[in-house]
Formats: sequence, structure tokens, C-alpha cells
Amino acid sequence: MLNFSNRHFQKEIILMLIRWYLAYSLSYRDIEELALERGLKVDHTTVYRWVKHYAPKLEENFRKRHKQPVVGSWRCDETYLRLKGKWSYLYRAVNKQGKTVDFMLSQKRDRAPAQSFFAKSLNHSGLSHTITIDKSGANKAGIEAINLHLALLFVLGGIFYQIDIRQIKYLNNIVEADHRFIKKITKPMMGFKSFDSAIATIAGIEFSEKVSTTMPPT
Repeated sequence: MLNFSNRHFQKEIILMLIRWYLAYSLSYRDIEELALERGLKVDHTTVYRWVKHYAPKLEENFRKRHKQPVVGSWRCDETYLRLKGKWSYLYRAVNKQGKTVDFMLSQKRDRAPAQSFFAKSLNHSGLSHTITIDKSGANKAGIEAINLHLALLFVLGGIFYQIDIRQIKYLNNIVEADHRFIKKITKPMMGFKSFDSAIATIAGIEFSEKVSTTMPPT
């Protein structure tokens, strides 16, 4: 349950302005102007604080209540986002129908964050029998580390399971096309000022992509 007490605006207005920012190619100042046209005097910094506070909570709420495991074959890749003048890396995975499996923002692009991303995705969506990646050695090493962990669990009495790794770039066209939706939304934002802000906003964008124009119950 999200808490909207002690806010100067009603819950429905706050959620509406948050959704505008997360679902469309708009800046915070754009949101301020659109709200003013509708008789709502809301400073753009207030909308920023709402997005930073509520966006990750909305995504988490949706994940707990509505997100179903995405089994089968996955396509995984990462794209670049500007963070405090430097590049950060958004890891994302979809299935072959384009349904989002999971995502993770990282300041580095090597084996450790790749392994963390795959572990997070597998934990939330169950084991995938095949993960398709490009020629990235870091991503391959990350999955191999997961396979090593699965092998150790088998030695300790678990069920034998290994993830098949496919490094075929053209099969990743689905997830690369999916990146363009994120880039379209983040382009007017002119880069993120903090890692926490970037994480909150990306979580909100992923949330808004998964739901209809009506917010789910909060």
C-alpha cells in the first residue's frame, strides 16, 4: 500500500503526473507546464521528488501483485544511459515474444554486474533453459558463473540443471528494439543527476510499459 498522506495533492493527480513523465517523452518542466494548463500549479522539482519516491514503489508493487514468471528462452543485452556526465549500463532481458523478464542498472559493465543481473532475473522468473546474448565476454562469464553455482548445488544433492548459452547477435534484435522505447523516454531527461534517481526512473518506466493507461490498485 502506497502512502499519500500529508501530500498537497490528491493521490490521483500525483499518479497522473508521474505517469505522464514515465510514459511519454517529456521533461519535468514539460509536466509542470501541462499541469498548469489544467489549473494545477505544481513545481517541476515536486514532480521530480514524486517520481523518485513513488516510481520504484509502483514497480515493486506491480512485481509482487501482477508479474508472472517468464520461462523459456531469453534474450539479454545492455544499453547505455548517461549518468552524471558518464555512461552507465542498463541490463535488460526479454523472452522471444518481447515480454520483459527483468532489468538492472549498473555503473560498470563486466562479469560481476552481469552475474548479478542474471541471478536477479533467475530468482524472479525461474530458470531459463536458454539465454541468448551477443559476443560480450562479460555476459558469457556471468552466465557461466551461474552455471557453476548450479553445478555446486547438484553436487550438494540438488537437481542437475545448466543454462544453454547462445551467442548469436541477430537473435537479440528483439531486446535491442525494446531498448529504443527506454531511450525514447529518457532522451528529454538530458541525463540523470544521481544513481538513485536513475534507478527510480528506470523502474518507473519499466512499470509504465507493463500496465495500461489506468494505474493498478495501490
